[in-house]
Amino acid sequence: MRVLIVDDEAPARARLARLVAELDDCEVAGEAGDGAEAVRAAHASGADVVLLDVRMPGMDGLEAARHLAGADPPPAVIFTTAYGDHALEAFESQAVDYLLKPVRAERLAAALVSARRSTRAQLSTVSEAASPRAQICARLGGGMELVPVADVAYFLAEHKYVTVRHRHGEVLIEEPLKDLEQEFGEHVLRIHRNALVAVRWVGGLRRMPGGRHAVWFKDIDDALEVSRRHLPAVRRRLRDGGRADA
Repeated sequence: MRVLIVDDEAPARARLARLVAELDDCEVAGEAGDGAEAVRAAHASGADVVLLDVRMPGMDGLEAARHLAGADPPPAVIFTTAYGDHALEAFESQAVDYLLKPVRAERLAAALVSARRSTRAQLSTVSEAASPRAQICARLGGGMELVPVADVAYFLAEHKYVTVRHRHGEVLIEEPLKDLEQEFGEHVLRIHRNALVAVRWVGGLRRMPGGRHAVWFKDIDDALEVSRRHLPAVRRRLRDGGRADA
């Protein structure tokens, strides 16, 4: 079993690596110091299990678990934490194991055995307890790209994919638009059955030929049509934000 060790503290990683190396049928697949690095390392190393610290600067363990759940196949995840906080109830209820620090060798061995039975559905359900993601993970050929959510202007659904248009270009993901709308809540605005826009990126609403309307964006040249059904709600939201029709 190949185990990836993720912790923002080097001594903690070293201790876990030592414990893993002492177990039969286990080897250290690599180490990572934060969630973003963990997502990339899990993909590159082909790890079977990820020992994932919950609280880390930047991308924390819960958000990293959300991205890892989308891998094919997803690695099993064992959370590690020094805190007996409320989040542990979610881990237990979904049968995803966790280890309290300092991790004991016998507890680690038992967790690795149970981790073999961890499923994608369990990881997805646990990650739903997390706050909205700070980054979007997209597969690019044999690798992956992490796009900061703060850089995303809009999500546009086309067939089975969703185009994520961001400050520096675009990527494709396979996530339902309704799930993205639920996750990011008031930070996004539905303007069409196939389009969500990031409110912070909207520059205003423009009238187009034929009585149509479109939103335009700050810092990028794109414009997206607003459906008649969603136009009243879009107008209200933009009027409240001081971005009424141009």
